Amino acid sequence: MSDFLMNTYARLPVAFTHGQGAWLFDESGKRYLDSICGLGVTSLGHAQPEVSQAIAEQAGLLLHTSNMFRITWQEKLAEKLAAISGMDKAFICSSGTEAIECALKITRLAGHERGIDKPGVVVMENSFHGRTLAALSATGSRKAQAGFEPLVSGFVRVPFNDLAAIEKVATLDKNITAVLVEPIQGEAGIQIPDPAYLTGLRKICDEHGWLLILDEIQSGVARTGEWYAYQHEGILPDILTSAKALANGIPIGACMARGAAANLLTPGRHGTTFGGNPLACRTACTVLDIMQQQNLRQRAAELGSQMLQSFKQQLDGKKSVVDVRGKGLMLAIELDQNAGPIKDAALEAGILINVTRDTIIRLLPPLILDDSQANTIVDTISKLILTKT
Repeated sequence: MSDFLMNTYARLPVAFTHGQGAWLFDESGKRYLDSICGLGVTSLGHAQPEVSQAIAEQAGLLLHTSNMFRITWQEKLAEKLAAISGMDKAFICSSGTEAIECALKITRLAGHERGIDKPGVVVMENSFHGRTLAALSATGSRKAQAGFEPLVSGFVRVPFNDLAAIEKVATLDKNITAVLVEPIQGEAGIQIPDPAYLTGLRKICDEHGWLLILDEIQSGVARTGEWYAYQHEGILPDILTSAKALANGIPIGACMARGAAANLLTPGRHGTTFGGNPLACRTACTVLDIMQQQNLRQRAAELGSQMLQSFKQQLDGKKSVVDVRGKGLMLAIELDQNAGPIKDAALEAGILINVTRDTIIRLLPPLILDDSQANTIVDTISKLILTKT
């Protein structure tokens, strides 16, 4: 481990030199089946030829000009995002956290237009929205927030998947202007709400004139079997944040909006130096085209269902297993004990997995996973759980 890096990550003792599809290779040449995708980023796998070619070609043409000028690839990306999401306009930035910050700034403007001096946002317990101060303040994790007080004010926290709690807030707090929620809580361990939860949120927001903000940084870009998870319920948010898999590893984020919310930001009120540069936007356009051509939404839905059922069959009746759940290729196995030893054993066995909340194995495999690789992941992890818990 380097003495010159800040101690911000509990890194595993492995460094990778290259990747190919769903595989990563370490410095000794050992290969690992990647079932976490850089935390949901490399959905097309590693060294995808068309993506690599687009990056190389664009790097030889133009990397950066700034948003003082038109950026054709940014305009093309915004149009593609509108087509797949149902949103009207997009602000292209460099990360998911930046997209959240943009969304929160829009809610402040919306609140002030309604004459609310201190606009508030309803957020959820156990949520995760990012590490900057406003995004961290919206996040429902005291562990992540500890030591960074004073936090940004204006957030009212309620339990996830509890519409009655939000209705109660509406009767008590007249400063609320928006609800911010992940359709599926990722960092909390793939927590999936009731089927009509988002529909209920849409109805509440419409009744009270609130904006509905959906954080699809992890659940979006085909991972759940639709472009975005809210499309399973046939609703539309007012503001949508997207990032992670959007450019398969090139830093990018997008805050999208529709209706009045799409027109609140005007020149001078928000901006970014690197966001929306030609390299990131051309890469994102290429990624979306590949996903469309290969119908990876359907692949994610079908393969995710197969893996989920296989996990349930192999782990059924195991006392240490609290729950097995998933939506598309967002999968989780919750144990009644620390899952750290399973993560270490999986690394030794050549499978990369992630553990969140100490007891939950989270899987975010690439959408290009083949059946054999999927079976290897399921069989190896199930065997480790059966033998080590």
